[in-house]
Amino acid sequence: MPQPPAPQYPAEVRRRLEADAREIIARYPGSRSALLPLLHLVQAEEGHVTRTGMAFCAELLELTTAEVTAVATFYTMYRRKPSGDYQVGVCTNTLCAVMGGDAIFDELKAHLGVGNDETTADGKVTLEHIECNAACDYAPVVMVNWEFFDNQTPETAKRLVDDLRAGRPVEPTRGAPLCTYQETSRILAGFPDSREGAVAASGGAGHASLTGLRLAKGEAPGRIVRPRDGAHREEPPQPGSQHLSSHDAPQSTSASDPAHPAGPETGPTDKEGE
Repeated sequence: MPQPPAPQYPAEVRRRLEADAREIIARYPGSRSALLPLLHLVQAEEGHVTRTGMAFCAELLELTTAEVTAVATFYTMYRRKPSGDYQVGVCTNTLCAVMGGDAIFDELKAHLGVGNDETTADGKVTLEHIECNAACDYAPVVMVNWEFFDNQTPETAKRLVDDLRAGRPVEPTRGAPLCTYQETSRILAGFPDSREGAVAASGGAGHASLTGLRLAKGEAPGRIVRPRDGAHREEPPQPGSQHLSSHDAPQSTSASDPAHPAGPETGPTDKEGE
């Protein structure tokens, strides 16, 4: 059935949002390019993208509501219904799945009493399976409001969501300190994170993420790769290789244990030996 027009924001809210929206639009040579950050802006207002928010974006950008809706429904970072303060996303793509992501997701559903894309009764946690966190070198990975919690197990993941619901301090493995989903949306809209030390804490890529670059340059330890000059070079462990989050699982996989029998071979390949 056709829906009535979306209600307008209250006058005070609209004035505030419009001032922020004009600031965002001014950053782009074409106003249409501001649609993605504007959707984050309206999501920051109510915790999800409402019909009112989409109508607001359409009006300011001189688009149809159909054009705005097409974008808002395409990207999964835009919530279409009320959700929790903390968006807990469990990667269930191939590598994370085989490393335990599927088990983590199943146990969290049972532990929280919710299904995929559902929110706990206290409004704290929304659970969602996601296809890839682009952090395969730390699999299995859970993200909370897009901050990384690496090398998870069902036990560490359950402790993580329990701490979130209880309001206990939670520290990501990498990245800035956690804030609510609405606060995260405002940052994604392009406004500065004003929390003291938050920007500096975001840091750069983790050690495991940089290993491929070091491999390509022939700079990795000899036991991992034979450098292009044929010489083996042993290197001490690099700083930053330890995971600092209290919610990380103990490292017992072949990727993290150099002594594991499944670790990479250091000798010549069959082709090299021919």
